[in-house]
Amino acid sequence: MGTVKSNIMDENATQNNPNNQNSNRDRRMATAEQLVLELTIPEHRENALLDLSKKRELFQDLAPMLWHSFGTIAALLQEIVSIYPMLSPPTLTAGASNRVCNALALLQCVASHPDTRGLFLNAHIPLYLYPFLNTVSKSRPFEYLRLTSLGVIGALVKVDDTDVINFLLSTEIIPLCLRTMEMGSELSKTVATFIVQKILLDDVGLAYICATAERFYAVGAVLGNMVSSLAEQPSVRLLKHIIRCYLRLSENPRACEALKNCLPDILRDATFSSCLR
Repeated sequence: MGTVKSNIMDENATQNNPNNQNSNRDRRMATAEQLVLELTIPEHRENALLDLSKKRELFQDLAPMLWHSFGTIAALLQEIVSIYPMLSPPTLTAGASNRVCNALALLQCVASHPDTRGLFLNAHIPLYLYPFLNTVSKSRPFEYLRLTSLGVIGALVKVDDTDVINFLLSTEIIPLCLRTMEMGSELSKTVATFIVQKILLDDVGLAYICATAERFYAVGAVLGNMVSSLAEQPSVRLLKHIIRCYLRLSENPRACEALKNCLPDILRDATFSSCLR
């Protein structure tokens, strides 16, 4: 019994020892540096992409390391553009989709980090993802590709930053999100609607969408169609994002007036009352 107690105490002491914690952190950093280096070596890149995307939460400051390491972002972009020929006609395989999605997961890491987000935008990296959002194939490789690409944009808008919104509006992200909201899977629709919601929550975004009747009704029509389809297959999470979009639109006087005529009737009655309780 005394031996067992002694072993437990030794283990606790090891875990709580700052030197051991620093040693573990140093080991993780060395592993991350090695994997980042391997991204630039074509024959090692696939495994490095897989390992880094799986362990990215464990590596502190991975985003700055990815951005500032020589040739790394170029290697990730090379992965992305290499599958452009497979988009039309749609010949994307599951393996190719998974590999690119691992590269996109690392770009999402860069987009999320406060030290690299601005650099990521200034380099116009999101534009490389737009061809993926423009696809219409509903096969699993394409759906996974769209969802992961939306995750990168979602990471950008998660932090309230008008510079991000200005950039996205200048690159026609709204039509791409609306397309996904119309034909994507439930999860892709949810992320795309979240992006539109975050754009609307920024004053610049709300003003942009309400600046012309064409923009307002494009968004309103898609939201209305989604509400109708949710009456048959409810999704509480998606419905809440849609309602938040309508709520924000109602804060613009012109849009509020228009919503009196185009707000779906099933949002006025008890259709969704049970799932919103």
